[in-house]
Amino acid sequence: MKVMPLHDRVLLKRLEEQERKKGGIIIPDTAKEKPQEAEVIEAGKGRVTEDGKVISLDVKKGDKVLIGKFSGTEVTIGDTELIIVREEEILAKIT
Repeated sequence: MKVMPLHDRVLLKRLEEQERKKGGIIIPDTAKEKPQEAEVIEAGKGRVTEDGKVISLDVKKGDKVLIGKFSGTEVTIGDTELIIVREEEILAKIT
């Protein structure tokens, strides 16, 4: 199934953080924080202004970005957990 976000929404996949062990303590998955790095899977066409002009997005498929821990709406497509956010919820691009 292919999902294409509308307007200024972006479909992201959170990147798994590298597991760090401090003092030999292993933190269970349920206690770990959500990663803030994500990869753009698909992006909408852009934001539509009141006069009908489309302002294109600053991110594109394949970009790596930073998002807030609790940003967007989580969705599951097949076996993959994804997140849909508005472009304004993206904090930065990682280059």
